[in-house]
Amino acid sequence: MLNATPDLSTATWRKSSYSGGADPESCIEVADGFDVVPVRDSKDPQGPALVFPAAAWAAFLADVKANRFPV
Repeated sequence: MLNATPDLSTATWRKSSYSGGADPESCIEVADGFDVVPVRDSKDPQGPALVFPAAAWAAFLADVKANRFPV
């Protein structure tokens, strides 16, 4: 269970290597260096970020890489 939301004011964000595809404007950004994985919409950098436990994010990425989300 997450006890507190991390301070993301100094986070260094990077675009996901899986962003782009058919719509290059549909990008997410992630920030490294936290105990959790913060994720935000690159079109709205001042907007909210979702925060995922690292294990849940790793499982999600494994499913993406395995093409378990048909388009």
